[in-house]
Amino acid sequence: MAHPESHLVSRIGILRAMVLGANDGIISTACLVLGVAAAEASRSTILTAGMAGLVAGATSMALGEYVSVSSQRDAEAADIAKETWELTNLPDHELDELTEIYASKGLPRALAREVAETLTQHDALGTHLAEELGITVHNRAQPLRAAISSALAFTLGAAVPLVTIAVAPESNDIVPTVGIVAIGLAALGYSSARFGRTGTAVPTLRVLVGGLVAMGITMAVGSLFGAAVA
Repeated sequence: MAHPESHLVSRIGILRAMVLGANDGIISTACLVLGVAAAEASRSTILTAGMAGLVAGATSMALGEYVSVSSQRDAEAADIAKETWELTNLPDHELDELTEIYASKGLPRALAREVAETLTQHDALGTHLAEELGITVHNRAQPLRAAISSALAFTLGAAVPLVTIAVAPESNDIVPTVGIVAIGLAALGYSSARFGRTGTAVPTLRVLVGGLVAMGITMAVGSLFGAAVA
């Protein structure tokens, strides 16, 4: 009985969009609200800035993902059209090309030819796309899915610092926000590593340290700017 295996190649795109969106949502929104808070702005100003950052960021992430992945999709479509034309107009050349691919992988030339002919009869276009271009139904670019995933992930990430600073005491809203955001970043790094089936220590530390450095720089700038305009 055939046993279908689950491979990461079928979810690399969605993983990238979700991790990028969530990471950007947490860090950019946290930096925004903490920078404004460090400038000693009012609670309403901080939350307004944070909400504006959430909406702008989620929209920007969705549009950016859609445009970039659509460009990839267009390139794939052009390659598919080219391969389709070649199979229609140069079938012998394409068969020789497929034979060479299998021969280069170690098959005896006679067997490589037999395999090429068999697969050409079964699914010529799918075989050539997979062997020549690495394009399969599992890794085709999905612009809309990438855009939605990225926007949702950004929104969820941005909600972490926003909710925290909304419920934190107004007299001390920076410390709990930094703490909760740090936990959120660590959880994001850990969960993305687990989702990708890799070690967890380095990805978690990478996300956490990067976020803390970004927040530290932003708060320093906000504090200096607030003092300058006071």
